[in-house]
Amino acid sequence: MPSTAVIQVKRGIGDVVWHLPFIRAIAAATPERAITFLTLPSTRAKELLAAEPSVGEVIYFEHHGSELARGINLIKLIALLRAGQFRRIWILDRTIRPALAAMLAGIPERIGPGDGLQRHMITNVGIDPRHFKELAMDWLRVLLESMNVPLPSTEPDLKLPETLLAGIAARYQTPRPWIVLALGGSHPSKDWPDAHYAALLDTLRRRTSGSVFLIGGAENSARAQSLIARSVGAPAVNACDLSIVEAAALLRLADLFVGPDSGPMNLAAAGATPAFTLFGSTPVLSYSRFIHAIEPEGGWKVPGGMARIDPAQVLARIEPYLASR
Repeated sequence: MPSTAVIQVKRGIGDVVWHLPFIRAIAAATPERAITFLTLPSTRAKELLAAEPSVGEVIYFEHHGSELARGINLIKLIALLRAGQFRRIWILDRTIRPALAAMLAGIPERIGPGDGLQRHMITNVGIDPRHFKELAMDWLRVLLESMNVPLPSTEPDLKLPETLLAGIAARYQTPRPWIVLALGGSHPSKDWPDAHYAALLDTLRRRTSGSVFLIGGAENSARAQSLIARSVGAPAVNACDLSIVEAAALLRLADLFVGPDSGPMNLAAAGATPAFTLFGSTPVLSYSRFIHAIEPEGGWKVPGGMARIDPAQVLARIEPYLASR
């Protein structure tokens, strides 16, 4: 087992993706060139990182819940960390409990950003608190720099098995270019109205010579089918039945992605697919050159921002990519 652990407590699939360059940089600085990654089950990290050489093992733990549940989860996390016999842990989060668990588990070297009380539980100096006004990926750069750990790139470049990619390529014998349209988001405020999806999908099907795939997990399957039925033209595929790694493979093979700030968007960028992302309620992400932000007039902070992003605005942004493909 690697001597170094990395822990992060964010819930999302996308959180695993954008943390990946930091994980690789930390792993490259270890004798084993690999780390043990501790995260939440909702991230699906075991599936997503199965082919990642810098991750020796993924261990799930629970973090959220009531005060009682949090106390129980803390005890369990301490036990997990003790069992791992780690010499070093990187805490890629500002919260206290992961640092407290690492300290109580007796891990000698505990590296974290040092926000608030966490500063008393880590063994490094921490970073200037002014950086915490920035996005997490920005202050993580500062943390790695403070520890003299090079970060060559923030591009995730998610590794996927060749057999998986070949299987998805063989499953869909439809014309190119492949355009993936993602439905839904981790919060209702991130979603786009159905009327907007319908208008964009109908226009895409009438104008492209390729295929349009709709993804978003089983919970969006009926929605995808309804949107497809309301449009005509080029082939449209309801791909909401794909597993998370199958969706990642489809997104790597795709020519274009359109959708909200979501897990699929992060997977598209991690697959080097141009990801035209609707930032109507969340800060614009810039960790990847493949993320192309589309904001409402007035920026993402305006009330009802997602509904203010017009399908015609989206089409105007992706038109040059459609023409080139």
